[in-house]
Amino acid sequence: MNQKVIQFNKSQQNKEIPNVQVGDIVRVHRKIKEGEKERVQVFKGLVIAIKGRQSSSPTITVRRESDGVGIEMILPIYLPTIKKIDVLRHSKVRRSKLYYMRNRTGRNAKMKVKDLTETEIDAQKKVEKRPKKEAAAKDEKLEASKTEKKASEDKK
Repeated sequence: MNQKVIQFNKSQQNKEIPNVQVGDIVRVHRKIKEGEKERVQVFKGLVIAIKGRQSSSPTITVRRESDGVGIEMILPIYLPTIKKIDVLRHSKVRRSKLYYMRNRTGRNAKMKVKDLTETEIDAQKKVEKRPKKEAAAKDEKLEASKTEKKASEDKK
């Protein structure tokens, strides 16, 4: 049974997922089925924890406050019902888990925004979806070209 779950999770890993970090403000688009209708529900909040980053099924905990009530969602990143995850803003954090944010409300819950360079913003917009084998082959080609350039420079 466990092997089937791992195999399914690996098959789902080809989805486009941006680099989500703790402290990010994200917008999660989930497909919800109500009766015979399907719709996309958007949940916007702060990522307070990431668990199992190296496993076959990592999860993120997203928290938001609505009408003074804290709402948390624990979402497996490769869940088939998740359409996409948009990273809206990065915050400057020094902890891997932001559970202390549960006790903060209003202005105390405000996080410092991390400034991003234009190249980082462009890289986030252009999340590449490519199989791991192709990615490894391209990386090997880049390494080979770099070593060739160094060898030609050394000869000069």
